[in-house]
Amino acid sequence: MALLSEGGTVLGSVARAYDVVSPHAGWAEIDPLTWQQATGDAVRAVLESTPHTDVVGIGLDGQMHGVVLVDQDGQPTRPAVLWPDGRAVSQADRLSQLGPESLASLANPVTPGMAGPMLAWLAENEADVVQGSSSFVLPKDWVRSLLTGWRPATDPSDASATLLWDVATDDWATTVAGASGVPTRLFPTVHASADASGDTGATARTWGLRTHVPVSFGCSDVAATLLGLEAEPGRTMITIGTGAQVVLPGVAPEKSFPPSHHLYRDAGDGWYAMVAVTNAGLALQRVLTLLNADWDELYAPYERAGEIPGFLPFFTGERLPVRLSGGQAGWFDVGLSAGREHLLAAALEGVAFAIRHAVDVMPSASTEIDLAGGGTRSPVFAQLLADVLGRPLRRVPNRDATVVGAARLGWKAAGLEAPSTGSAPDEIIEPCTSPQLEARYARFINALTTRLG
Repeated sequence: MALLSEGGTVLGSVARAYDVVSPHAGWAEIDPLTWQQATGDAVRAVLESTPHTDVVGIGLDGQMHGVVLVDQDGQPTRPAVLWPDGRAVSQADRLSQLGPESLASLANPVTPGMAGPMLAWLAENEADVVQGSSSFVLPKDWVRSLLTGWRPATDPSDASATLLWDVATDDWATTVAGASGVPTRLFPTVHASADASGDTGATARTWGLRTHVPVSFGCSDVAATLLGLEAEPGRTMITIGTGAQVVLPGVAPEKSFPPSHHLYRDAGDGWYAMVAVTNAGLALQRVLTLLNADWDELYAPYERAGEIPGFLPFFTGERLPVRLSGGQAGWFDVGLSAGREHLLAAALEGVAFAIRHAVDVMPSASTEIDLAGGGTRSPVFAQLLADVLGRPLRRVPNRDATVVGAARLGWKAAGLEAPSTGSAPDEIIEPCTSPQLEARYARFINALTTRLG
């Protein structure tokens, strides 16, 4: 939660953590009332930290792929199902059998954690709950309804990421939904991300907001990041945190089968291609725990490590460039001379290789790549990425990009011109070629291919 000035400066920000519930192995759920509590607390806290401010517009973004089933009054009929949930494997497999034409219209790989397979599982296994529900919405849409009152609506950036969206018609894929067993009566209406969905009401007042403040329909978190960074069409961007996202804005919406990347709507009228690498910072943190090391130790040894073993970072599953189950992480080609520093260096390199693998399947773009996110702050890792990719990296310093992007939607919903918040890149990182690095990348790909059988 963040409050921005008229000029786009972050005046205050507050975060609230909450736990995901897993009632069965592979499930990931949350009671939406947890979001209500966390959001209300965060709004009150950020307003208290910046007294005498007048909020003129509210923009939202949220995690993608979740499913919130609600009744006609917008009350949840069951816990929300979240993107890490893996229960809908058989439903995803059935969706994969629909045929090339239907799958090409989705232009996205079929994965269990997306809304289409989740809804198919719910329709099959909790038919009474689905029967008693009038709509489904995405997480940020339900939170928005707390501000403006209930309205079953979403925006294109979230709708296009459901595996229920036809890229050719830019509308709900009703035929695919019917074949999957998903009732089309559950579909929310779709509105532009920056349009005003309504004004704040009674709930907002209990959070410390005044009433009658316009609220945008909002967008997905990746779309908000692109908007906040004022990303240029045709320039690949890599953001690194717990995961890594390789994103190319400004692509044409084309049918594709089989897809090599995701294709989603942005917060405006365009589309972007994306490959998400789940095992980035997440994998490195796990390695640090296993080896009882810290981040300084991880980055320090790389340049002096000498012979480096191989490492596959796949502690959890991946969707792309290949579908991979979790539990595939580990070191290989480890000799007697390998020490702790070699294992740390191998882990850092393995994550960089996984990111290159994602970049390699993306559509062609400009040679230079933009680099953003907290995981890129280490100059050692940034240089390693440039070397592995063999391309110059332009570091983009805006670390508040996602909240800035959401705020830009709030400005527009209020009928105001959103200020430019971009800043000049602080450095260009030139790559250094290395035959040894190329050989180790080939070894990485060979080991991955072997795991895939």
